[in-house]
Amino acid sequence: MSGAEGQDGSSVSDEEWERFLRESATGAAGAPVEPSARDREAQRRLRERPGQPEGWRTYSPPRPRRRTGWYVTGLVAVVALLVVGLFPEQVVGWFGGGDSGRDGTPLAGETQRPRKAPGSEPDLRPTLAEPFRGSPAARWADGAAGITVPPAKATGWMDAAQVERALRRSRDFLAAAGLDSRVLRGERPTKAIALLNPHQKDVQAYLRAALSSSAPTPKTDPLLLFSRFRPQRTRLVGDVVKTRGRLTYQEGKRGALEVTADVTFVYPVTPAGHGGPDAEVVRTIVRRKIVMSWDDPAKIITEPGTMSLVLYELDMTNGGCSAPSGYFVPPFGTGDEEPTDESRTVDPYDRSKPIGMSEGTKATGKDCATATRS
Repeated sequence: MSGAEGQDGSSVSDEEWERFLRESATGAAGAPVEPSARDREAQRRLRERPGQPEGWRTYSPPRPRRRTGWYVTGLVAVVALLVVGLFPEQVVGWFGGGDSGRDGTPLAGETQRPRKAPGSEPDLRPTLAEPFRGSPAARWADGAAGITVPPAKATGWMDAAQVERALRRSRDFLAAAGLDSRVLRGERPTKAIALLNPHQKDVQAYLRAALSSSAPTPKTDPLLLFSRFRPQRTRLVGDVVKTRGRLTYQEGKRGALEVTADVTFVYPVTPAGHGGPDAEVVRTIVRRKIVMSWDDPAKIITEPGTMSLVLYELDMTNGGCSAPSGYFVPPFGTGDEEPTDESRTVDPYDRSKPIGMSEGTKATGKDCATATRS
């Protein structure tokens, strides 16, 4: 559509709009190989870091011009009001989507790493009716809508249309692994697994161990990739999970499209079997970084529509401090959570730092740091 449309339905052409602004200013190549051929590099990057924090826990597997008069100011104000009236959405975009607003309006999608943590919120406890009350996540988008997908352009072996499809499937993987209601209840993440290259031997071995063991190790914990709660103990409050994050991409090894996801998920949960109006609500906050390689089938043995995993990391708050159980363990009541290290603190909503680099996460051998808010 050309020009701007007023509230009465009338339109202003581009030429008229430009003339108005002008007059106003005057007045004032080898054979394919299995992905395991590069496993040594992947394993090096997927090594587990020591000193992981919890309350918050980090996981990574092996590896002006001077004013000349009141009439000029008045004219500028009139023009500004007219622009706001005609183009309100564009004006909001000029100022970053209202990230600093306190009026409860939804945030614009995240397109780059924030420069600082979200501002403070009123100190209000979450409830069954308002599970995100008192949290920055109250203004985040619901589900996959909070994961920003960048515009697609030809990269590596893919043209723009193929890149767009790969980005969409990358977000599908995040949704299947972290938002699917059946997976959250502990069921097998079938849709997510279907997007993983079946020829990537190390990842397939991890999946077999992670999804069959009743006593996973830190290296075979299914939480490294999938969000799960034990339904006998924990129930999701409502059907909304808040998310905030983005996808980025670049050309990877052997001309692959390498997609990096950095996304924070906020899960409001309550004890199973306690549905009264005063039931306790806890927010489990999970930040994931996953690097996915959409490989050239002329160079890597793969299957259509599947990708290889290069790296996956996890930070979590209110997810459990004890030995891995394969499920998030929110600290309901007292006695469920191991003591945290009050000398180390972390803000789980701060996305301005790389994952695992929040204050105190490198400190001691203890697993748990103290979250400054939840």
